[in-house]
Amino acid sequence: MTLSNYHTHTCYCDGKDRPEELVREAIRLGCPELGFSGHSHVSFDDCCMTVAGTEQYKSEICRLREQYRDQIRIRLGVEQDYFGDLPTDDYEYVIGSVHYVPKEDHMLSVDLSASDFDAAVATLYGGDVYAFAEEYYALVGRIYEKTECNIVGHFDLITKFNEGNCRFDTSHPRYRKAAGEALEALLAAPVIFEINTGAIARGYRRTPYPENWILQELIAHKAPLLLSSDCHDKRFLLCELEKYRDLPGILERLES
Repeated sequence: MTLSNYHTHTCYCDGKDRPEELVREAIRLGCPELGFSGHSHVSFDDCCMTVAGTEQYKSEICRLREQYRDQIRIRLGVEQDYFGDLPTDDYEYVIGSVHYVPKEDHMLSVDLSASDFDAAVATLYGGDVYAFAEEYYALVGRIYEKTECNIVGHFDLITKFNEGNCRFDTSHPRYRKAAGEALEALLAAPVIFEINTGAIARGYRRTPYPENWILQELIAHKAPLLLSSDCHDKRFLLCELEKYRDLPGILERLES
């Protein structure tokens, strides 16, 4: 299997690199395809593409697709957050993701920082981290319904700061029930699930999303899987993807 990546962020959102730098790195690595997936515009999040930036992003990816068409296939995608507010009609594929949980008058980030995560649990959930997880997974279970995504992004993103179960126990019955219900809902939808190494690249985890018990459920159900580095830095464009290329259900390329 030749490796490609379809979850790639650029300087148009919270990535470090210009799109062309990523294209050149993908060519150097021998990738047959490279898919870009800028963070969809969300009105309250400065890490996402602006409205104007979204149009610039689409134009630039289309330009590069033509310029490099003899060297690599470039795909125009978007990572559409549950609360994304722009249409996705212009994209070849959509990654559906949940990054926020609404609570009272707040939009709580699931993955911004460990301190923000802890503060949200302490102040808005009275220390009940499983209540936070339940509300997160309720949104995840509806991500296809909300975004009509092709790919489910980092299914258990809520575990980003939980290496070694340092904040909560992912074998806890409440956690398993919430995650299991979301998984059941999405297994009934025509979606692909990511094996996402992004948190490995950024030093938060030693293994990809989703964690092993969820991955084994996906394999048991013969769910289609796609390797993804969730790249924010060209140095990690194919971060550890080769370790997981032989998992059952892995797609070599994203279907057209």
